[in-house]
Amino acid sequence: MEEYLPYTVEALHHAAATYEIIVVDDCSTDDSVHFVQNHYPQIKILVNQENRGFSYTCNQGIAIAQYDLVLLLNSDVKLTPTYFDQQWKYFKKEDTFGVMGRIMSRNGEKIEDAARMLDLYGGKLKTNRHFYTVNDNNVYTAYLSGANALVDRKKLLEIGGFNELFSPFYYEDLDLGLRAWRMGWKCYYEHEAVCFHQVSASTKKYKTARWVKQVYFRNRFMLHALHMEGPQLYIYFMRIILIDLLPMLLVGNFWIWKSYVEFFKRRNDIIAAKNQYPGTIKSNRARFSLLDVMAFLRETLRTKQIVRVY
Repeated sequence: MEEYLPYTVEALHHAAATYEIIVVDDCSTDDSVHFVQNHYPQIKILVNQENRGFSYTCNQGIAIAQYDLVLLLNSDVKLTPTYFDQQWKYFKKEDTFGVMGRIMSRNGEKIEDAARMLDLYGGKLKTNRHFYTVNDNNVYTAYLSGANALVDRKKLLEIGGFNELFSPFYYEDLDLGLRAWRMGWKCYYEHEAVCFHQVSASTKKYKTARWVKQVYFRNRFMLHALHMEGPQLYIYFMRIILIDLLPMLLVGNFWIWKSYVEFFKRRNDIIAAKNQYPGTIKSNRARFSLLDVMAFLRETLRTKQIVRVY
């Protein structure tokens, strides 16, 4: 934060907007809290008494925010001074959920994240195709990166913020984006809003690589269970067993069994969360399935000149 926070302040000053900065400390073991208190006394600080993960921590900040828009920003992201210049226009549209910017690598040599396509291959959701468009400032994205996203706070609260089932990390931003789209709200990508990210700086500090993979697969299982319906869901459950689980066990990757067990243990929580989605969506008088969202996003790309990012 010592390195990146000054860039956030600079971008906010350049934007000339009324703002507040909220730092939620997820039970850090360094002197982050003291650093903020000593150098930025105007910043609001919330401190988790135990490590609760990304979803819970973001939700704490969202709950006390007082302005109409919330910028979700990782502590390892460097904003450019003009970051906000091209973002305000999206919120003139009533159905805007949020907008994300172009995420560059820390050294600026490549694009780490851009707009995301939403595909379904072999019964599994894919969002690993990044892109931007040429001479077009109306680009939709399947979801907003949790690392940097400017979001309508009222809409965030209406759909309950991030789903804390995904704690400590992975897939919570995709789940949030899919819920927004299914409400009929739109997620945008703005190529001219540029920031730099020290990718995976947080997850590298967690325990072991094997544990991180266990969390990743568990949350991937949960995401599909939450958003797939009918035959789609049955096909995916077959895929878990035949393609994800059994082959990996056969080659000695026994850690995936823990992912499956943790996923299964949460089945009641998953069912409860899934039952809440239709009710929330119905209250907004709009209900779109996952396939509806995919079809809409695919159709909007037909006439656009796309540049793929690999």
